[in-house]
Amino acid sequence: MALQQIIDRRLAGKNKSIGNRERFIRRHKDQIREAVRRAVDGRGIRDLERGEEVRIPKKDLSEPVFHHGQGGQREYVHPGNQEYVQGDRIERPKGGQGQGGGKGEASDSGDGEDDFVFALSKEEFMQIFFEDLALPHLIRTQLAEIPEYKTHRAGFTTDGTPNNLHVVRSMRGALGRRIALGGESRRELHALEDRAAELRRHPADDPVTQRELAEVEARIAVLKARLGLIPFLDPIDLKFRSRVKTPVPSSKAVMFCLMDVSGSMDEQRKELSKRFFILLYLFLTRHYEKIDLVFIRHHTQAQEVNEHDFFHARETGGTVVSSALELMDQIIRARYNPSEWNIYGAQASDGDNWHHDSARCHELLSQRVLPACRYFAYVQVAEEEQNLWEEYARLAEHHKNFAMKKALDAAQIYPVFRDLFKKEGAPA
Repeated sequence: MALQQIIDRRLAGKNKSIGNRERFIRRHKDQIREAVRRAVDGRGIRDLERGEEVRIPKKDLSEPVFHHGQGGQREYVHPGNQEYVQGDRIERPKGGQGQGGGKGEASDSGDGEDDFVFALSKEEFMQIFFEDLALPHLIRTQLAEIPEYKTHRAGFTTDGTPNNLHVVRSMRGALGRRIALGGESRRELHALEDRAAELRRHPADDPVTQRELAEVEARIAVLKARLGLIPFLDPIDLKFRSRVKTPVPSSKAVMFCLMDVSGSMDEQRKELSKRFFILLYLFLTRHYEKIDLVFIRHHTQAQEVNEHDFFHARETGGTVVSSALELMDQIIRARYNPSEWNIYGAQASDGDNWHHDSARCHELLSQRVLPACRYFAYVQVAEEEQNLWEEYARLAEHHKNFAMKKALDAAQIYPVFRDLFKKEGAPA
């Protein structure tokens, strides 16, 4: 029977494993998506952008293989067999865990295989994270963009493209080179030419004068030939405009994260809030070299906290939303001058507020907070519209830098994000 061989002659790039890697991710998308979800829950906003190791059980890995059919009955001879006859079934070796789980008692027999560990790159991790949020490919591209650069002139260089050739500087260099190389010869040539003119004025029948004149004219011919060998333009004379790329200098930005932690904000609503804050942070880090994060949690009182306490602290109580806005205004006045900082605010709440406080929130935002902000977004993680939503709706009618949306699950977070980051003039 002839051995069949399959050769794949399709063109591929230098990294020929890209296709296999993409197929592997598609095949085990559920396990990988679950690993990304666990990673997001356990990470902070600042360290979200890194890869992740995904552990997939070996039993879930099955690869298609090509092999020859049995083609009839076959007999195998196992050397050393003393207890089995034809038709017996051989048991699996006992001991061990079979899948390398790392648990169980030690054994002197059996074997197994460890789970397969698959490392997601930073780009793959972010792509799967955005799929969970139902983001379009356009926004993924914008979030993965590299910092912008601009080119500026940086003197001259000796090599480059013809369109960057500086003609005047090149001719000036060629003239200087010719003067430097032929200066001594020209001085000697001028002196000899003056001597030859003087000798020609002497009597023509003087043999001494004629012999000296002949020597001078021979020397003049040698010097002129030497000067003629100096090229008019040499490759070393060429000067090209040099241009270097430098990052576009960007201003500083600060992002205020305000979250309601009253008794009605359960873990699911806090998780939705965290997803929105993550998106906002990822966008701002692509457009600003320096960005500060300020976390403010509030119930009846507001407090500036670190990121861990912002999402995981258990303190709770009633709801007075204006306390968070007042604290944000105080921090802006104390630490972030609006003329030097680009200020962004994001507020997440279930909309429940002390009914006498909502009008105070409207006043604080319209008179003190929004004039200092580039943008302020409010995300309500509950369906019911209460007096806070009504006050904010009136506020959105008169302030273009204020957006408000509801987000009841992860797929609904994007509308606020789209409104916040769409290009000016683009439809909502």
